[in-house]
Amino acid sequence: MSHLPADLYTEPHPIDVHTLAQLGPLRRMAGVWEGQRGLDVKPKADGPRQQAYVERISLQPIDPVTNGPQLLYGLRYHTHITKPGQVKTYHEQVGYWLWEPATGTVMHTLSIPRGVVAMAAGTASPDADTFELHATQGLDTWGVCSAPFLDQAFKTEAFHITVRFHADGTWSYEEDTVLRIAGQAEPFHHVDRNCLSRVAAPTPNPLACPV
Repeated sequence: MSHLPADLYTEPHPIDVHTLAQLGPLRRMAGVWEGQRGLDVKPKADGPRQQAYVERISLQPIDPVTNGPQLLYGLRYHTHITKPGQVKTYHEQVGYWLWEPATGTVMHTLSIPRGVVAMAAGTASPDADTFELHATQGLDTWGVCSAPFLDQAFKTEAFHITVRFHADGTWSYEEDTVLRIAGQAEPFHHVDRNCLSRVAAPTPNPLACPV
């Protein structure tokens, strides 16, 4: 919200419990998706290294959320990534994609089991074919927080993600995590990208399914 309303407690009315119909640009992300040709550009002692990866991400609708007059619709997600042909987890991530219809704001929260959390945001139209979100370390809103080791050794200074929807029903993303690595003069751009195809439909709250 750009300004606080006088009434901070009264919830909007009516609220549509059919989340899938109210997700704005996020509606095309709902479901279970797989990507077989992900690319990770990561830091190593001898310089950047490219790593292929295989990804599965589940994005499931949650019921509408209110903060007093603020109304949000969203998807709860879990991302699981492995290297091709391997069993051990290469990357795991959980969080929410949220849409605020009143302001056209898209929010992306992420939590990684290395000791990093972030919240990125941007604006988009409900029928947008692409949108960009940003988070910056040190801000009170749309920020990044890391545990002590990563904050000192591989400090995340910024996070950017671009999402694009394609005519064939797939969608793709490109992430740029800007790291300040101890002992290096220049920031490192840790880039990840993949294109995802849907393998299963989303599962809404069964109590909210149309009769």
